[in-house]
Amino acid sequence: MLLLWATLSFTWGCGSDDDEEPNIIIINEGGDNGGTTNSDPASYTSRLEVPKLASSDGIFISHEATYGNRKVMNYCLEFAPSAMHSRWVAFRFDAITRQQVTGRSEDPFTDDPLLPSQYWIGRNYFSGYDRGHICASADRVWSSEANVQTFYMTNMSPQLNEFNAYIWADYENKFRNKCRDATFADTVYVVKGGTIRSGQTMGNVVRSNNTVVRVPKYYFMAFLRYRYGTYDAIGLWLEHRGYTSAERSNLSANLVTIDQLEELTGIDFFHNLPNATEQQVETTYNKALWGF
Repeated sequence: MLLLWATLSFTWGCGSDDDEEPNIIIINEGGDNGGTTNSDPASYTSRLEVPKLASSDGIFISHEATYGNRKVMNYCLEFAPSAMHSRWVAFRFDAITRQQVTGRSEDPFTDDPLLPSQYWIGRNYFSGYDRGHICASADRVWSSEANVQTFYMTNMSPQLNEFNAYIWADYENKFRNKCRDATFADTVYVVKGGTIRSGQTMGNVVRSNNTVVRVPKYYFMAFLRYRYGTYDAIGLWLEHRGYTSAERSNLSANLVTIDQLEELTGIDFFHNLPNATEQQVETTYNKALWGF
């Protein structure tokens, strides 16, 4: 029996703070003929940072944390069981989530409590790779609860240390400084991830429970800035390898338009924008605006 957009649990998450949005949606599970769908849940369409969900093989999860007396979306993701790796992780920097009120959690890495347990991979190290954050710990320091959630394994990717600790961190720090600046943007919508589709991986990591996790060959970031009623966007496409000092000194070399990034990844970013706005912001970028 084909099950499309089946809601497993109702606590409210990845819509705007007043929207009702399920935390977990399984995409096309259990279909005898592998049917597909391109229709999204109605409440899902309010989040500008969330890419269009894949038509099959996905589990959409949103994580929320408490701010005052309400819940705020911390980040959300689409997990691909065939790769045992998230397709992307999305979040935003706004008046609440750009705040810096805590530091890096001392809690251990752990499997995502919202992911069905048959897809857990265990919290131990990836053999030969770092447990690389997709949504960085430093991106989510607006509450201790929010930071703890960044250590879920659905937010981890097997990254070479010479990549994770160097050029990936360079870009994270540079973009984070911009995104956290209230004079730069009212809100910045962010999508980050590693490639897991055919031809865009560099092998697998076999976990202690015999699950197989794909190792991305490329990593990407997509940013959408909203300021005073206007939007600007920029993308990053980065091969998964070590980089020389000279390469790290020329960070603008890896910047791309969102249109280019969509072609490279097969992911439809910022599809919830009005069509005319989406077409305008995705065809160009202003590197000086973003500090390059």
